Amino acid sequence: MKKIFIITTLVLFTFSAFAQTADDALRYSQNFYESSARSSAMGGAFGALGADLSTASTNPAGLGLFRTSYYTFSPEINIRNISSVYNNTPSSASRTVFDLSNLGYTGAIRLRAKGEKGWQFMQYSFGMNRLNNFNTNYDMQGPNPYNSKLDVYLEQADGVNYNDIANDKNNQYSFDLNPAWQLYLLDTIPGYNNWYYSPVPYGGTYQRLRLQSRGSLNEWFFSFSANYNNVLYIGATLGFDALHYTSTSLYTEQDVADTIPYFNSWEFDQTVETRGTGFNVKIGMIVQPVKWLRVGVAYHSPTWYGKMRDVWYSTTFANLGWTKPASVSSPTGNYQYQLNTPMKILADAGILIGDRGSISFEYEYINYSNAKFNSGGYNYLTENGNIKHDFRSANNIRIGTEWRFGITDIRAGYALYGNPYARNLNDGKRQFYSGGLGFHFNNLSIDLAYIYSKMNKDYYFYGTKDIAVNPVKNSFRNHSFILSFSYRL
Repeated sequence: MKKIFIITTLVLFTFSAFAQTADDALRYSQNFYESSARSSAMGGAFGALGADLSTASTNPAGLGLFRTSYYTFSPEINIRNISSVYNNTPSSASRTVFDLSNLGYTGAIRLRAKGEKGWQFMQYSFGMNRLNNFNTNYDMQGPNPYNSKLDVYLEQADGVNYNDIANDKNNQYSFDLNPAWQLYLLDTIPGYNNWYYSPVPYGGTYQRLRLQSRGSLNEWFFSFSANYNNVLYIGATLGFDALHYTSTSLYTEQDVADTIPYFNSWEFDQTVETRGTGFNVKIGMIVQPVKWLRVGVAYHSPTWYGKMRDVWYSTTFANLGWTKPASVSSPTGNYQYQLNTPMKILADAGILIGDRGSISFEYEYINYSNAKFNSGGYNYLTENGNIKHDFRSANNIRIGTEWRFGITDIRAGYALYGNPYARNLNDGKRQFYSGGLGFHFNNLSIDLAYIYSKMNKDYYFYGTKDIAVNPVKNSFRNHSFILSFSYRL
């Protein structure tokens, strides 16, 4: 029961004075590095190989491998399918998005004549890498013979005088109890002014949640790098992260079997939109002790989102059979706050096999429990406590290989992003399988990547310490196609 309650607090929006939850902090802290087709085809394991703009967001020392100026542009098609099972009832939904995963420019400046010792090249780079894609559709549905979401409302309302709920002077109940009261989804038990009943006293409804999320996390970067004697490569990135996330959901309960007197259906619409901009610093180093080996490390500071803004609102609808169908809309809530995401440590290695190919590895450490909300008007003790208690550190691994045959490159990769949830509260491990081709025509390169990823994650419609629902078992399957056009001067 405790596990169900904790997960429910993670996955549901709490529409009250503040809409931020621990799961929001996790969502904005996770990076899955959609970038160039070449890097993506190799599982994102490109930090030590370098000479690709994807490394600006992983190990910026990799930019020190550029010896000529370079342009790149990467359109993408992303197809996300989610299969759901709730109380033995299957359903599915999908979403297809066309976007950009990467674009940018590197300028390379020669500092020494060929053959001279010292700093050989200096590079400056700017552009954009996509760090996360939030575009997802869910359709989760099935019968629940045991309880209703209105039972959660009853638990919240019991002990509160109905005048406080009805008048709602401070908008304390304006997103849930007050609309439910106005629509007779809550009413006092005769003879009491602070104990309540609902028109769905014993469950038995068909429940459905249709959820649409939209948006992305894009990093606009400015990077500087240098090459010393083709042995030491250093780099630094100033990252400016642009975040946009919108979630629109429609939760419904219906008496499809016509077994509940004076009740047909009720529904709860809710929308939340989050926008924010953040800043971070990345520094990296690569050493090439021998011709066939490169090893590197990188540090990512926390991303400091200094001005996050949430806007949210909801509508409640009731069709009770003894009154006309009606709806009540909430006011629009909004709040500004700050979010600090966790820092990261990366280590990478690349094995060069002559001019024929390469094998690359990358390891990333991040502790999601170190994310933190801040605000001048609210202390976030509960939310930050949930983050500390319910998340943990994760180990992310990326592996890739590339082989050249004339003007054609063949690539493959694998990535594993570890489960961020503590104590097995939920799954969340995500795996990526990738492959691709590259074609070189003098200074022009055209690269194609296909990335397949999968993840399983439970979702709970609602719940408290005393009210439990079975989880919705969600299976995520994602297909991405990236086409990169690159030109070297």
